[in-house]
Amino acid sequence: MKLALVHDWLTGMRGGEKCLEVLCRRFPDAELFTLLHQPGRTSPAIDRMRITTSFLQRVPAIARHYRYWLPVMPRAAESLRIPDDVDLVLSFSHAVAKSVPAPPGVPHVCYCFTPMRYAWQLRGEYFDGDGKRRGPWSLARDALLDRIRDWDRATSDRVTHFVAISQTIAGRIRDCYGRDSTVIHPPVDTDFYTPGQERRGDYYLCVSALVPYKKIDLAVRACRQLGRRLVVIGAGPEGRKLARLGGAGVEWLGWRSNQEIREHLRRCRALIFPGQEDFGIVPLEAQACGTPVVAYGRGGVTETVVPADNQRPGTGVFFNEPTPAALADAIRRLEEHPTRFSGRAARRQALRFNAERYESEMLAYLEWVADGGKTRTRRAA
Repeated sequence: MKLALVHDWLTGMRGGEKCLEVLCRRFPDAELFTLLHQPGRTSPAIDRMRITTSFLQRVPAIARHYRYWLPVMPRAAESLRIPDDVDLVLSFSHAVAKSVPAPPGVPHVCYCFTPMRYAWQLRGEYFDGDGKRRGPWSLARDALLDRIRDWDRATSDRVTHFVAISQTIAGRIRDCYGRDSTVIHPPVDTDFYTPGQERRGDYYLCVSALVPYKKIDLAVRACRQLGRRLVVIGAGPEGRKLARLGGAGVEWLGWRSNQEIREHLRRCRALIFPGQEDFGIVPLEAQACGTPVVAYGRGGVTETVVPADNQRPGTGVFFNEPTPAALADAIRRLEEHPTRFSGRAARRQALRFNAERYESEMLAYLEWVADGGKTRTRRAA
């Protein structure tokens, strides 16, 4: 099968790139199309692919400022030309990759991380923290995002088959595009993220980009309220604001290597995951290390964390209101009932989402599509 791969942009190794990486290893001769690529910021398996970029690649300093080029990203995506001799197009999309035109008659499978968040569900979480909620700037911004949303909906017809990363995203695809989808959960590296011999420390951990919708401020406020130590691994535009909020009880480490993240996942009291995520790989990496998760009980995390209760041990604790008080209460419940958490159950739960499962399900689905839906190898999570 001759495959064309498409990704929004390649500027780092986050969850979406980890999903792409599996297919790059499986199809090293495929051509990879993307708006822009920053060599060295993605894995060797991705960097050694034959990569075609859009005209945005020629913009000076684009890797630092690409988010500001959102208004021209639709045009950039449509400028990418897929060869006519491919058997199938597979796009990995949270923004515009799904809208790349496939050659006539060629199936286009979109592995959808989410319909474009800032044009649909999370516009306020992305932009309302900038102090410009009102006035001409806000009106112009909303008019632009409305146009992008309309374009996003209209170009969904270019996809012949949607695959969602979670039931949460399957629901969004239905709401935004009026389309059904198959759910195949992303991969978790359970061979790398494993329980260790380290003794647990006296701190809680967040691993996240520091952007408004991740809600790291809830973790900072809750831990300050309880007098608990918090370690934050990550960086982003909210970093300075959050640092002023945290005080002496919060340690800001910036981004760290996977090895350092694994060490902290093995040593922390629990991972705090305060935002509503599309899926959430970090909570599964924590569980793979035998670590409990304290999470906001909405979104993809409800499909990956087993909440503890009086009847059976679980792999974490949910809080149901996005407030520091609700999160603080969940932390107290975890501390007051440690026997309700099972490290072995957490490890078993993570193994259900391992990389081998993702690869086999994705390959079976692609074979099913390429065969016109005639084979019996289709599998879904």
